[in-house]
Amino acid sequence: MSIPVRPGAARPAPGPATPDPLAPLLDLPGVREAAHEARHGIDRLLGHKVLRRESAGVSIESALRGARASAALAGVDVPLAELRAGSVTDPVVQGALRASAGLGSMMETWPKAPGQVLARLHVLAAADLADQADLGRPGAHAGQRLSGLFSLVTGTSTAVPAVVVAALVHGEIAALAPFGVADGVVARAAARLTVITRGLDPKAVSVPEVGFLHLGREAYGEALAGYASGTPEGLAAWLVHCCRATEHGALEGLAICESLLRG
Repeated sequence: MSIPVRPGAARPAPGPATPDPLAPLLDLPGVREAAHEARHGIDRLLGHKVLRRESAGVSIESALRGARASAALAGVDVPLAELRAGSVTDPVVQGALRASAGLGSMMETWPKAPGQVLARLHVLAAADLADQADLGRPGAHAGQRLSGLFSLVTGTSTAVPAVVVAALVHGEIAALAPFGVADGVVARAAARLTVITRGLDPKAVSVPEVGFLHLGREAYGEALAGYASGTPEGLAAWLVHCCRATEHGALEGLAICESLLRG
């Protein structure tokens, strides 16, 4: 809120600008360019004419395809047709479906109470994989780093593109594995929430999970290991990988739009 100034009164000198803590990430090799390409891909998707009247249908299909791809990245790859028919009972797949379907109700809460959302995502993703008492409860080893992650989500004012912030959220949860079960599904869902709530894909019509799968499970694992290494090279490789997956995910969203256009 601005401070009222009397006519003719001298305006106070502006204070020193607070440095953007994430700005140096854009100077890592390839990151700025990859983030720009990801943004361009999403903008192209958001301009598709189908979204003027069918954005809800595209979003629903995106959630389904995203859940299938997230489960595949976790090691359980099932045909989309079987998933659509409701014939898949695998607990990893079912958990990914529940987490994907639940994102709509978490969008307002994520920027304000990310810990609550992560706990809920884990309950959905791991309901049939972990003991009831362990659902939604991160291990003691994760406390300090999760606090840092929550600060990033709720308090960090940054001009860095949303795709980069989402990559940090994704990498931190996946590398930290705070729950020990279904952490990858939770990480990918949290990353999707980040691109939605930070305005990159407000209609939730891209499918970044398919982008990661398109780039390959092995490449995904290698890029995540680079993030976990903590080196500038590893961090840069992970951020670029996430940007490229987002770009491919926008193409998947366009494919959904085209399929609806054809009826």
